[in-house]
Amino acid sequence: MQDQQFLEAIVKAIVNNPNDVKVLRTIDERGVLLTLDVNPQDMGYIIGRSGQTARSIRTLLKIVGAKNNARVNLKINEPEGSTRGPRRQETVDTSAIDNLDI
Repeated sequence: MQDQQFLEAIVKAIVNNPNDVKVLRTIDERGVLLTLDVNPQDMGYIIGRSGQTARSIRTLLKIVGAKNNARVNLKINEPEGSTRGPRRQETVDTSAIDNLDI
């Protein structure tokens, strides 16, 4: 339960609509799964630029879980009408190696 309270506190501090934050905690054979629901307008705040905020929250949850001898995973439900734009495709410049004669 400490992990659920920790997640709620962090997320409510980040978003503009803290009353819309819902965290469902389930336990299965892989450990604890926390499922996060937020207001569609707050999705960008939770994900962050290139997913950095979500990644940081997951890292902190793993630390809290390790302290309590549990494996904690986070699933973020993307709500209908979220304001997050389309996912960017990473392009890699391979021009320097395209004409290698091997």
